[in-house]
Amino acid sequence: MPPKILTQSSPQLAFMISAIVIAIMGVTMIGFGWVPHLSLILAICVLLAIGLIKGLNFNDMQEQMASGVMRGIGAIYLFFFIGLMVAALMMSGAIPTLMYFGFQLISPEYYYISAFILTSIIGVALGSSLTTAATLGVAFIGMSHAFDANVAIAAGAIVSGAFFGDKMSPLSDTCTIASSVVGIDLFEHIRNMMYTTVPAWILTVILFWFFSGTTVSSDLSQVTVLQGQLIDSGLVQSYAVLPFIVLVGLAVFRINAIYTIICTIIVALIVTYFHSSPSIGQLGGYLFAGYTPAETLDLGEVGGMISRGGVQSMFFTQMIVVLALSLGGLLTALGILPALLSGIKDTLTTSGRAIFAAAMSALSINVLIGEQYLSILLSGTAFRPTFERLNLHPKNLSRTIEDAGTVINPLVPWSVCGVFISQALGVPVLDYLPYAFFCYLSLFLTLIFGFTGLTISRTDGAKPSAGES
Repeated sequence: MPPKILTQSSPQLAFMISAIVIAIMGVTMIGFGWVPHLSLILAICVLLAIGLIKGLNFNDMQEQMASGVMRGIGAIYLFFFIGLMVAALMMSGAIPTLMYFGFQLISPEYYYISAFILTSIIGVALGSSLTTAATLGVAFIGMSHAFDANVAIAAGAIVSGAFFGDKMSPLSDTCTIASSVVGIDLFEHIRNMMYTTVPAWILTVILFWFFSGTTVSSDLSQVTVLQGQLIDSGLVQSYAVLPFIVLVGLAVFRINAIYTIICTIIVALIVTYFHSSPSIGQLGGYLFAGYTPAETLDLGEVGGMISRGGVQSMFFTQMIVVLALSLGGLLTALGILPALLSGIKDTLTTSGRAIFAAAMSALSINVLIGEQYLSILLSGTAFRPTFERLNLHPKNLSRTIEDAGTVINPLVPWSVCGVFISQALGVPVLDYLPYAFFCYLSLFLTLIFGFTGLTISRTDGAKPSAGES
């Protein structure tokens, strides 16, 4: 049940309160470097104080906060299974094997395309843009000097590929949040995103092709070292890709995401015992705290790449989801979100306008607060009623907030992803921004499709005509 409006707020008061909330989170996260959890708790405290001043009962406000959380409870549950699956795919060798063969795609002549394609593959396999950038991305930046490549273009390729993976991987937290906050199946969300993501990916390859030939031929010693370290891990086996085949196969047949993940985990555990025999105690440790290779192995950078997963790794994101959804429920209960939307409600009469408004909301939160989770959660929560009113299928909204939320965050210099990636790669955001083609092509395509009606579905199964908006 969605949160109820406990008290009405005028548009002016709603704007003032929302500005205070944005200022609190912006100053604390950007200025003081707080983790988002503390900023969200402080914002919730301020809103509770405002509610008490307006004469609202604390228990009533708490109930509406809980209602807000219930709208995203699917994501909270799903994160437990994703943590288990990442650990299982690591220990089975599925992800390391994919990485090993992926390194064979690197071409000196088409270096930027190689960087984009490989980070796309590894990004999907890892489900984390920041992990991909901090490991494989750093390796590519190092190779850029050997190839006499433009570091800014290489960084743009790395960011584009890493966030393709973050957007499309079933292991990605942003992907899971976007589908859950609007109430659709994870794999239905991923399939629908392909309408904007595949064209954006192809156009990005074409754009990087224009820069081909500007790099010089060189040895691939760093790649050879990484491949050697993967072999030394003992995880690279041809049969290790079987869990991925199961994952993709069940997703294609539209099996529920949790059932698909459970089957993938079972197959991955079976594969694990073909090349190693962890004790039940070790297995429990890997599934909770994440897989880590034996301390006796010297795996260098690869050791960091494959030390991932586990239920524990999901706690950080789960708490953000709980707090952000609580904030959304409280903003609705105090009448703030409804009052803000009422000012533009009369103008949101077509799919194009609704998608544009939702996209601009996600983009603005990225710019003002610099947090991609909040851009997805708050925009999804705020515009879900509007999409329901227009009989637009919620998968249109989940795709929009990914195209304007997830992939835009690394383009903001003061955002969480922007700061992390610029420090990890040693390339300022403004330097790689012009070359992160995939990120802003995704936004442009989702807006174009919204206004033309292409790939926009309604809840009754009908599609709006191209001239609707």
